[in-house]
Amino acid sequence: MIEEPVPESYAKRLARVSAYIHDHLDEDLTIDTLAEVACLSAYHWHRIYHGYFGETLASTVRRLRLQRAAADLAHTERSIPDIALRAGYDSQASFTRAFSSAFGLPPATYREVGSHSVFKASTPQDIQAMYDVALTHVPAMTLIAVDHRGSYMSIGKSFDLLFTTLASRNLIRPGLRMIGVYFDDPTSVPEAELRSQAGVAVTDPAPVDAPLLTTQVQGGDYAVLKYKGPYGDMRMAYDWLFGQWLPASGREAADAPVFEDYLNSPRDTPPTELRTDIYLPLK
Repeated sequence: MIEEPVPESYAKRLARVSAYIHDHLDEDLTIDTLAEVACLSAYHWHRIYHGYFGETLASTVRRLRLQRAAADLAHTERSIPDIALRAGYDSQASFTRAFSSAFGLPPATYREVGSHSVFKASTPQDIQAMYDVALTHVPAMTLIAVDHRGSYMSIGKSFDLLFTTLASRNLIRPGLRMIGVYFDDPTSVPEAELRSQAGVAVTDPAPVDAPLLTTQVQGGDYAVLKYKGPYGDMRMAYDWLFGQWLPASGREAADAPVFEDYLNSPRDTPPTELRTDIYLPLK
């Protein structure tokens, strides 16, 4: 992630290209196409992007498409050939090689026994053995954040906007805690209307203006599920947390949004090694 100041003009271009990639994953995202979005030469733009984000444009596109493919395998009945084509692979064999390299399992096996499958275990004890839920008290937190609308899976583009803007204003600090706040239930709210925020926790917030905002995370008791695995698989973790753990716990959910604390980054961490703490507020 960006650690040094980014000139404002480049910050806007970085964020614009990031948003374009997230919104056009089904299109031909060549370096030349994205250079046009950035309004820079392909040669120079690619070096700027790689230098600041630590991965090539091609790596970003491949990572996001495979992340979406993993979610399709876990949560839809799409055929593997269809998922492969949607991920930009002309053959199922090449898709299988790429997916296996990223997720450690071929697509068909992942669909059956990927990290999402633990939440289909036959008994709650089977799940509890792998996914411990801890009760903790969380102090109120101040975030510098940007609003996100739409699919929760695409909040990465809002984190890119957040960090490029912070960098352009020299607000990056070592060890920033990345927090995603989620206001709506994706099973009852249309995807396009989902509200969330991509933020970082701060102890001494400076005054900010658009697209940044300052917001608060409510303090109090929380249940924390320590999740390890791809972001696309977390839907099953939420279903289990709300549908099985919460009713059996004897506690009630508070009238406040859940938030996720991202302990590492998908840009430099394999999907199977991503670690996320899911915080459920309790009365």
